[in-house]
Amino acid sequence: MKLNIFKSQDELNEQLAQHVIEIYHQAIAEKNRFDFVLTGGNSPKGLYQLLSTTYRAKIDWDKVYFFFGDERTVLPFEKDYNGLMAKESFFDNLELKDGHVFYVDTNLSPEEAAADYKEKLDQHFGNYPIVFDLILLGMGDDAHTASIFPHTTLVTNEATTVASVWVEKLHTNRVSLTAPLINQAKNIAFITFGANKANALQKVLGNEKDYANYPSQLINPVKGNLQWFVDEAAASLLAQ
Repeated sequence: MKLNIFKSQDELNEQLAQHVIEIYHQAIAEKNRFDFVLTGGNSPKGLYQLLSTTYRAKIDWDKVYFFFGDERTVLPFEKDYNGLMAKESFFDNLELKDGHVFYVDTNLSPEEAAADYKEKLDQHFGNYPIVFDLILLGMGDDAHTASIFPHTTLVTNEATTVASVWVEKLHTNRVSLTAPLINQAKNIAFITFGANKANALQKVLGNEKDYANYPSQLINPVKGNLQWFVDEAAASLLAQ
């Protein structure tokens, strides 16, 4: 695990964009395709805009396939749908070919949507193990990541799959990659900033393991690389 601390969100986004480009080139050299899992929420918007404008020419987007680490069970046209946020801040700036974005079909029930997404992943990877080149993850101030929230069934789910989960604190279902599936990735990068994340980050990166309360601790790639991209505010409680 590597911890990268930056003075500002702008500096963080710049360096994370460079990291994405570096991994893209590694994937293209290896298999001529880049399988890229996006995170939702507000944290990655600046990164997405940077990649699709300033650094647009650094990547051959025809060789990129986009996926989502989790999705909210709202309809695709609703503002909380992670896919819509990515479309507006990322994809609309590009000219992507059909079939390069794998959305979660929330017209289905949560259980059906999870099974449908897993089937799409299996088809894309040719029924070989699902190993993404890069997974971006955010972390909530409750230390959740993807939709692996504290004290939910996803904390103890040991299957390498896509699952639906009831999140009591939000009174809703979510669809998410499980931690074991995430941990198969070649590269994982957390993007975390803001003073409101400082306590959670301190707990997650601490020596004491408490997965039920701090699910982001579950992320530990089997063979891949894990990096954290955080700003000084989020890192303020970490031991120097």
